[in-house]
Amino acid sequence: MKHATILVPHVQTANSTIACIVGAYQLFTGANDYWQKRGENPLFKIETAGVANESAFINGLLTIKPQVNIASLKKTDLILIPSLTPEFQLALDGNIKLIDWIREQYQNGAEVASMCTGAFMLASSGLLDKRSCSIHWNSADRFRSLFPNVQLKTEKLITDENGIYTNGGGYSFLNLLLYLVEKYYDRETAIYCSKTFQVEIDRQTQSAFAIFTGQKSHGDEVVKKAQEYIEANFHEKISVADLSKRFAVGRRNFDRRFIKATGNTPLEYLQRVKIESAKKAFETTRKTVNEVMYEVGYSDEKAFREVFRKITGLSPLTYRNKYNKEAVPSAYEGEIPRNR
Repeated sequence: MKHATILVPHVQTANSTIACIVGAYQLFTGANDYWQKRGENPLFKIETAGVANESAFINGLLTIKPQVNIASLKKTDLILIPSLTPEFQLALDGNIKLIDWIREQYQNGAEVASMCTGAFMLASSGLLDKRSCSIHWNSADRFRSLFPNVQLKTEKLITDENGIYTNGGGYSFLNLLLYLVEKYYDRETAIYCSKTFQVEIDRQTQSAFAIFTGQKSHGDEVVKKAQEYIEANFHEKISVADLSKRFAVGRRNFDRRFIKATGNTPLEYLQRVKIESAKKAFETTRKTVNEVMYEVGYSDEKAFREVFRKITGLSPLTYRNKYNKEAVPSAYEGEIPRNR
């Protein structure tokens, strides 16, 4: 029988920490129960583990007593790290011991999965250096500034690289758990858990959920002014060459500084600002796809659809119909129907 460890952090926790712990325990227990119904032995022994006798959450409202202390847990096969506070800066107190233990267990053959902002703890171990990682879109800027050597992939719902798994934000940790159930158990068990816990299976992206807010805490005043100009004038025709001239910076130097400060090229930033405005229009108005397209500064339908899908993972019409219950589906608004 394999061993799965669900970590119980003692400090730097969030309200979502307990949801991750309980959700992971319940879903893996459900997978074990299903295997037993099929006449097979449970695949995992599932235990919660920490560095203290008990840990309090949600301002003391709830308390969890870890089943084992990591000091007595010499070998495990899978480590599940719950979410932490999004204000994470440096690992503190007991979390340092957890990080050292994670690193040691991985070197001894264990696989490690972080849920949402649990990626802060995983990255602090150094195991994510030069590897892919996903995290809640709202924590991406902080994460990027703390761990510049990690290849952040905020559009991805799940990353899987060399026995290290991460996932995006919020309750999408349930999708990561289903992914792990399918990998360790089988597809049939994952489908059973998907239906039992009513979690959509095979989700690949979190792009549609992201709200773009440009990173402005970088300290480069020229780039900050350029960002503000883009955000105020995105509906007009703006070229990167014009921007660099406006702020008296050479084109190549302007691009370099902009990417370093924001994580985006100037063109990507402009596109994201335009698409974020389009998303809000689709969510809150009854405007057609073409009306919104022109409003945010696009005149080419194909270009608008391609950029919108690249950023959100959905077509403009699909996005509008998904998030605006008053929108009336139309086969011709801004999109060319496919032949059937």
